Amino acid sequence: MIEILKNSIFYFTDFILRSFKLFSLFSSGLPIYDIIETSLFRGIDMIETIYFGTYTRRLSQGIYQADFDTETGQLSNLKLFAAEPSPTYLAFDQENHLYTVGSKDGQGGIAAYQTDGTLLNHVVTEGAPHCYVAVDEKRGLVYGANYHKGQVLVYKRKEDGSLELTDLVQHSGHGPHENQASPHVHFTDLTPDQYLVTCDLGTDEVTTYDVNPEGKLNKLATYNCSPGAGARHLVFHNHYKIAYLICELNSTIEVLIYDGVGAFEKMQVISTLPDGFNDFNGTAAIRLSKDGKYLYASNRGHDSIVVYTVLADGSLELLEFVPTNGKTPRDFILSPDQEFLIAVHQDSDNATVFKRNLETGRLAELSNDFHVPEAVCITFAD
Repeated sequence: MIEILKNSIFYFTDFILRSFKLFSLFSSGLPIYDIIETSLFRGIDMIETIYFGTYTRRLSQGIYQADFDTETGQLSNLKLFAAEPSPTYLAFDQENHLYTVGSKDGQGGIAAYQTDGTLLNHVVTEGAPHCYVAVDEKRGLVYGANYHKGQVLVYKRKEDGSLELTDLVQHSGHGPHENQASPHVHFTDLTPDQYLVTCDLGTDEVTTYDVNPEGKLNKLATYNCSPGAGARHLVFHNHYKIAYLICELNSTIEVLIYDGVGAFEKMQVISTLPDGFNDFNGTAAIRLSKDGKYLYASNRGHDSIVVYTVLADGSLELLEFVPTNGKTPRDFILSPDQEFLIAVHQDSDNATVFKRNLETGRLAELSNDFHVPEAVCITFAD
């Protein structure tokens, strides 16, 4: 009888927790299909697999994976997914092939892996590997940004998920900052209207390209950010014709009007730092909440996440600065249900998990002691 009572209490408590979870999801402002996917297909309390890209200069051996509990926010069971020299950025396609920055025999480029961590192939040339990769599902392409060479690269995905090079564009120019002696392409991804957009940290340029079905590029337009700003990454708003450009060298975000066909226009510039902070800082990652209400960015030096409220016209208003309790937070991600933010640190080898308030956008730290060596990228499989 006591055992029956215990079981009844357990199942009743579980029912209450699940009901509260569903209520939170419906109150979050997420689209209904995201709520259905989160609550039914993925499971309300499912363990998600999370992946980490790293440098391999000190302790790391390559790409790692871990379990993430979507109920508690706990990370556990870190293990090596694939041995790869300094796989600093990761991207999955819909078939869960993993594409990453890759190196082989002293040459650099891109690598493709199967879901189980089996290598498909490397596509490499003389010189440094890429710094960013992105998947174009519609065209069956993968894009790469090479920081050191100042190049934009396009790869065709074969049937087995392996890659072959289809085009390469060489950027030229420089900027006024000491770190801008040459072009440094840092971002290659798609606009909402399916053009390729690149950020060049070395030339302060955001360039858009038309992409034909064979993976060949044709330049459309160039936006020039503030001189010496160092354009790093870009994220588009999911409702407004607005993009947010994070600039590494002057620690700002430029709010841009995007009317389509590759054309950007400056609307606002806002700092990522508090008034009076004069020490070294370089911005890194930028993420927008699924409901489009809050924008997040990371500071390396100030070692914080800065949170902004997105106003009705798409402009930004500072909400808070949150310490990450680690050194050099190069990347972070919002969990699929938007309830957590996880940041990883390049120089302190730890991941910090925050609980995210869906209504206010504010962050509350849950933990900062999960060990991940030299982590500079974090992602869930798409």
